[in-house]
Formats: sequence, C-alpha cells, structure tokens
Amino acid sequence: MNTNGTRILDGVTVVDLSTFVTGGFCSLMLANQGADVIKVERPGTGDDIRHSGPPFVDGESPYYWTLNYDKRSVELDLKTESGKEALYDLVAEADVFVQNFRPGVADRLGVDYDTLSDLNEGLVYCSISAFGDTGPWSQRPGYDLLVQGMSGIMSVTGEPDPEGRPVKVGLPQTDLITGMWAAFGVMNGLYKRELTGEGDRVELGMLDATLPWLTKQAGKVFAGEEPTRMGTKDPVLAPYQTYATEDGHLNVACLNQKLWRDFCAAIDRPGLVEDDRFETNADRVEHMSELEAEIEDALGKKTTDEWMDVLVDAGVPAGPVQSVEEALYNEQTEARGVVSEVSSEDGDRTVPTIEHPLNFAHAESGFRSPPPKLGEHTREVFADLGYSEERLDELAAAGAFGDRE
Repeated sequence: MNTNGTRILDGVTVVDLSTFVTGGFCSLMLANQGADVIKVERPGTGDDIRHSGPPFVDGESPYYWTLNYDKRSVELDLKTESGKEALYDLVAEADVFVQNFRPGVADRLGVDYDTLSDLNEGLVYCSISAFGDTGPWSQRPGYDLLVQGMSGIMSVTGEPDPEGRPVKVGLPQTDLITGMWAAFGVMNGLYKRELTGEGDRVELGMLDATLPWLTKQAGKVFAGEEPTRMGTKDPVLAPYQTYATEDGHLNVACLNQKLWRDFCAAIDRPGLVEDDRFETNADRVEHMSELEAEIEDALGKKTTDEWMDVLVDAGVPAGPVQSVEEALYNEQTEARGVVSEVSSEDGDRTVPTIEHPLNFAHAESGFRSPPPKLGEHTREVFADLGYSEERLDELAAAGAFGDRE
C-alpha cells in the first residue's frame, strides 16, 4: 500500500451543485481520489437525499452518507445576487463543475456552461440529465425507476412468469451507472486539459448512459432475437444461475467444459457429462430446465456451506446468495478493509463507510472524513478563497448563506 500521501486528484477542486445520486456519486468518486469537493446546497434544506429515509441515525439518512464522504458543504441562496456572485467566485478558482438539472434550468439560474466558462476557461463542466439536452424527451423529468424501465433493464429482470410484473434491480442502478460515466467524463476532461490547456463540457443523459450496459441482451437484439426475463438464468451459458440448496441458495458459474466436468464430479453426478442433453454448452442452454432439475436434486441434499467447501476445493466457481449485511461483513471484506469508519477531526462523529475499489501502487486513495453537516464549511470555504470576516458577515447579512446565518 502506498504511504507517500499523494493522491491523484490532490489540488483539484470540484464545485458540485447536483442533488441525489447521479452527480453525488460522480463527485464522490472524485473525492475518493483526493479532489476537494465543495457541495453547494440550498440554505436550510440542502440536498434532498439528506432527508431520504427512514431509517435515520441522529437525524441523518445513512443513504446520504454513502454518497457524500469527504465533501465540504456550503449553503448558498442562488436567488440572491450576493449568493450567485459568491458561487461565481468559487467557480473562477475551481477545476470541475457538476450539475444535474433538467435542461434549461442551469441557464435560468445563470450557471450554464457558457456563463461559467467565461469566468474560467479551464473549467471542466459536467451536466447530467435524464435524457440529455437534445431529443423529444429532453424536457421530461426522469429518475432511476423510469430509466430502468425505459432502458430495457426491467424487461429482462425477474422470473420468466408471463403473468408477473416487470421487476427493477433492487438498487438505483441507472443512477450509479450515470454517476460513474460522469466521473469518467470528468477525468477525461481533466486529462485533455493537461494536454491542451483547454476546459470542456461533458454532457450526458441517464438513458444514454445505461444502454451500453445492455451488452449481452443488445447482442441478442442485433442478432434478430428478443431478450426475455430468465430469473437468474443466462441466455448463453449453462449452468450459470442460482440453485436451491438444503438451507438456502447457491450461484454456480461453469463457463467452459472443464468446469462443467469438475462440477459434475464434485456433486457426484458424473453421468451428467455423458448425457446427450448436456454434452456442450449449447446443449445445456437448450435443455436448461431439465439441467436445473438435475442439479437442484443434487444440491438439495446438503447445506450451502457444505457445498461451498466441496466446490471451492474442486475449483468450481460458486458462491452463496448473501444478505446485504453478510455481503458487507465477512472475512473477505474484513481482510480487504472494504467496510470501515471515518471520523471527524474532533472525534465527535464517526460513521461507517464502504471504501471504493481502486488501489494504486504509487498513489493513495480512500475516504478520510464523514459526510458534511449542512453548511458546515460555508465560512471555511470562502475564507480559503480570501474572503475576510467582514466580507463574510456582509454576505450573511445580504442573505447569501440563507436565513440561518
């Protein structure tokens, strides 16, 4: 592990006007690599995700925590001239600006790309929306549920029962996909600036961001076939699905003939290898239901833990279906330091954190501080810009920081 204290985005300042997940996860990824993320929030209310729940812990949403470690919060009322001018001063010294307004809102607020790039030619400006800036759907509001449905994800998620409702993925997948694309775009913008000295605008929509993830299902459409719901089954691989054991469920993934033979030997069903229905992967896909019955008959005779011992020893890719708590807290995550805690400088506040997965040989990464309280860093951030206490008091009196000041 690197110990020289350098982080790849040390010295990079991000001004983040976004709310909820898409922009929040983008700037979270940047904060994890050392960027100073300044979260600009509505006075008195802040990002709506602060209030997303229950559950709440000491009045805060743990969901909010997971998207806002290592950020600094300032309250600015952008409906006041003083608040807007303060934002412009922030942007003039920043490297990145992130917003996820519906197209047109940034223009009305005076935080559009043309306005801000005039203040800062080197700015990398990232705008995120549901459907992008163009097209007949551009003015529609959109959230993860809508995009999961419109992207085709829900049409291939869930059990194959034709009477059953479509099922969404049990996490805000398209929000997170979009946030990751946005962070990737920002990093590309910063790299281009290093080469040319010029800033740029990164524009993306949630639907556009999600469609490239269809991969296998898109391939079927390109081949003239219609992807359907298959539960945990796979359209082109078998066995590659969830099976019931004596006390739970187990995922098995046999991607080649050797693994198939090893699996049959491990479950004491060597005859399956010679069965004409299951001879090749294509045969097994064609006879998937019969294959499932044969395998579950075998796996139902032992517990999940007992089968894991057998299959791991045999070198067969397999894993239990764990609860979220089991996924967060186990011997592997403990060994890798995936779930830990971050504390405030005074030690009065400690919250759990899920660490991001990038580990570098010659740079550090990782979260260092809890998510900010609303407006916790307002005066600190502007003092860093060179504002005097007198100037801060003037802004507060003018309502730039909201009524609480």
